[in-house]
Amino acid sequence: MRLVALNAPARQCGFQPGQALAEARAILPSLEAIEYDSRADAVFLSEIAGWADRFTPLVGLDGDDGLMLDITGCAHLFGGEARLAEDVTSRLRQQGIAARAAIADTPGTAYAAARFGGPAVVPPGAEPKILKALPLLALRIPPAIVETLERLGIKRIGNLLDTPRQPLAARFGPALLQRLDQALGVEEEAISPARPMPELVAERRFAEPISLLSDISAVLRSLAVTLARRLDERGVGGRRFELSLYRVDGVVSRAEIGSGRPLRDPRLVGELFNERFAALGDELDAGFGFDLVRLSILATDDTKPAQIDLAGETDGEADLGRLIDRIGVRLGQASIVRLEAGDSHVPERSGKAIPAVADERPSPDWLPIAADEPIDRPLRLLARPEPVETLAEIPEGPPIRFRWRHASFKVARAEGPERIAAEWWREDGLTRDYFRVEDRFGQRFWLFREGLYGRDPALPRWFLQGLFA
Repeated sequence: MRLVALNAPARQCGFQPGQALAEARAILPSLEAIEYDSRADAVFLSEIAGWADRFTPLVGLDGDDGLMLDITGCAHLFGGEARLAEDVTSRLRQQGIAARAAIADTPGTAYAAARFGGPAVVPPGAEPKILKALPLLALRIPPAIVETLERLGIKRIGNLLDTPRQPLAARFGPALLQRLDQALGVEEEAISPARPMPELVAERRFAEPISLLSDISAVLRSLAVTLARRLDERGVGGRRFELSLYRVDGVVSRAEIGSGRPLRDPRLVGELFNERFAALGDELDAGFGFDLVRLSILATDDTKPAQIDLAGETDGEADLGRLIDRIGVRLGQASIVRLEAGDSHVPERSGKAIPAVADERPSPDWLPIAADEPIDRPLRLLARPEPVETLAEIPEGPPIRFRWRHASFKVARAEGPERIAAEWWREDGLTRDYFRVEDRFGQRFWLFREGLYGRDPALPRWFLQGLFA
C-alpha cells in the first residue's frame, strides 16, 4: 500500500507520492488514508471536463488529474486571460475542488507552469525563461529518463537547454527532444477533445439563473433561430442537436435529439426537444437554476428543396420524417430503423438495418424490380440461416425431403439452383446453391446448399434462409 495523492497538510508533513503507507503512519499515526479508486476518479475528471466546456468547446483530458483547454478566441468573452484563469479556479473552489491553472501559448508550458510553479499567464515568447528554472518532470517525460539525466547532473530544464541536442537524441531517443520542442512552441501539439466538437454552437448566459421549463424552451427557440440563420448561410441542416444546461453548482444536464432529415426550422427543433423533455420527466433537475444554456449542432447534412404540390403543401416525406423524429426522441433513436442496401450478394449481408436518424449517408439504392418480373426472393428472411436435415439428389439436385425445427416437409416442387458466391476476400465465404421449394401443402421455402461436393468431407450442408408469403 503506497501513497498516490496528497492534500496540502500531508505535503507540509513531508510525505511524498509513492511512499509506503506503513512508513507514513509510523511517522504520523493519525494519518487518514482513503483507498484509491482509479475508475471513480476518471469518471469525476470526465464530469469536470464536461463542466469546463462552458469556457471553450475544446477540452481535453491531461493525465489522471488535469484538463487542457484550448481558449483560442475565447478569452475576451471573460474579460481577458487572467480573469478567465481566475474564473475557472474560483468556480472550482466553490465546488470544493482545489485547482491550479496557467495559460500559455503552448500546452507544454501551460502544463509546466500549472503543476510546477509559474505565473498564471505566461507572456508570449517567455516560454524559455519560465521553463529553465523548472524540474525535468515538468516536460512530461518518463521518470526513468529523468532519473538518468539527474545522475548526469542535468536537474533543471535550463540545464537541458544548454546541452547539445545530438548526444541527447542518441542517448534518450526522439521523445525527450520532442517534449522540449513542444513546450517551447517549436513543434505543434494538438489537444484531443474529450467530447466531439460541435459544428455550430449558440449559447446564452444569465446573471440570474433560470429554472422553469417554459423559460428554457423560450431560450431554446431563440438559440435555434440564431443557428437557423447560420445553417441557411451554409446550405445545410442539422441532423443531431444537443442542449446543454449548466447549473450554478457545476452539474451539467445534456439532452440530445436526432433527425432523419436535415432540420433548419426552429419550431421543429423546439418541438423535438419538448418531446425529449417529456420523455425525461423528473430526470431534469434544475437545482438552484441554470446560468448557461447552450445549443450545439453535432452533425449536419445538405438540404434538398421540398417538392410543393398545387395546394402549396410539400409531399408526405416531410410528415413521415417528422413522425420518425418524434418516435425516435420519445423511445430512443435505435427504436426505429431503416434498411440500407449492402455491397454483397449474400442475402444476410445484402442489407442492413440502421437507426432511421443515423448520420450515415444513404448507400446505393436497391436494384429496381420490373413490374412484370416475378419476386424470386422471400418476403421474410430469418435472422440467420438455420440448419436443416435434407434428403436430396446429388450432386446438384434439389432436396426431396427436409426436416426443420423438428418438423418434416416433403417437397412437391422445386426451382433452382441459383448460385451465389461470397466475396473473394472473405475467408469464411463458401459457394451457395439456392432452391425455391414448395411442399405438398403449398408452403414455400428458400433453401440453400453451402459448399461443393468433393472439396470437404463435411460439406455440403443445407440451410433454410427464408419463407415466402
